[in-house]
Amino acid sequence: MAGKCYRDVDVYSAAKARIRLVFEHFERVCVAFSGGKDSSVTLHLALEVAREMGRGPVHAMFIDLEGQYSATIAHVTEMFGREDVRPWWICLPLNLRNASSLQEPYWCAWEPGREADWIRPMPAHPSVIRDQAFFPFYRYRMEFEEFVPAFNEWLAQDVPTAFLVGIRSDESLHRYLAVKRRTRVKKCAWTPTGAGAAVAWSARDLTDGRAVTFFPIYDWKFGDLWRYTGEHGHAYNRLYDHMYRAGVPFSQMRICQPYGDDQRKGLDLFHRLEPETWFRVVRRVAGANYAARYCRQRFLGYRGGLGLPPTFSTWKQYSQFLLRSLPGPLRTVYMRRIRRFIDWWGQHDYPLDAWPDAGVPALENRKAQPSWRRVALSLLKQDMARSLSFGFARRDIDALSLIEERGS
Repeated sequence: MAGKCYRDVDVYSAAKARIRLVFEHFERVCVAFSGGKDSSVTLHLALEVAREMGRGPVHAMFIDLEGQYSATIAHVTEMFGREDVRPWWICLPLNLRNASSLQEPYWCAWEPGREADWIRPMPAHPSVIRDQAFFPFYRYRMEFEEFVPAFNEWLAQDVPTAFLVGIRSDESLHRYLAVKRRTRVKKCAWTPTGAGAAVAWSARDLTDGRAVTFFPIYDWKFGDLWRYTGEHGHAYNRLYDHMYRAGVPFSQMRICQPYGDDQRKGLDLFHRLEPETWFRVVRRVAGANYAARYCRQRFLGYRGGLGLPPTFSTWKQYSQFLLRSLPGPLRTVYMRRIRRFIDWWGQHDYPLDAWPDAGVPALENRKAQPSWRRVALSLLKQDMARSLSFGFARRDIDALSLIEERGS
């Protein structure tokens, strides 16, 4: 893995230079806006550069996933009320992960027919898009991971369009890899090499699809965000003030849908920060109260955990017990993924009969060694085998969503 390359320029100047290049080469610029600190800074920077270059308005796309703090909606409303912002406030029924329940592994934001259960009413802002026929590519209960690239291509169909995403590499290894030079993703982003800020796109990108994504603040630190916001007097989401007063660590100050695999760790914050919203958050999906109560508990692994339960003699035996305890449809999904996990390691010189029951912790952490403990912990986390290196899978999600619809 290539190391970091430091340059004699401050991050503010470097980010503006990158965004300036984007405006020089693209007719339309759109910021992926979540109402969080990173996307807010990205939007402010884009507006600043657009004003200096006599360009505008700047497009901003906010996918409203229903489960939002009132402070976040207040900030979105403020930013989308500016004359130099062309807002896309999207409130459509999208399928989302619910890591709080085995019985309801997915939920649908803004689900028609369940208006009484919505966490908050449909916003009345004039830019809100709620008509399911508005986008030609949209289909009911579309996955969030599918909607975003489809929207990008749709918006870029008439003119070359750049999308600015506020991802910073120091937030997590996952985000560092997202902005690092990749070979498997076409039209990816930013190559910070050479003198000045270089841009990684080709002439083909401007004619084939014409939607190109950039990460202009990838090298910013947490403190850089707030220094820029404070020195320029920019609007920001006041939820961060509440988080700070509540003692939330900087690394956990995230704004996203509340029930996901990572997001459920902050479910209890609704109770602490917005008690008036908490009751509706609990009622919205199955298992939310349970997840909020136990999401910060230790697991049974090797990092401060309790170890293998004494009832079981091996992690393999415990994995088999956990699999049998799952609802039938979900068990089928996990078994399919675990079989693929076994087959992949078998093709990479690690057949099943050579697996350790519990491997070397350092190797397991790097996903460099399979073990039955890794399988058991994935089942305990209810993470759809994400910790076994699985991600979004259309076939599995479609099957589970269909079962939920039949049961509702």
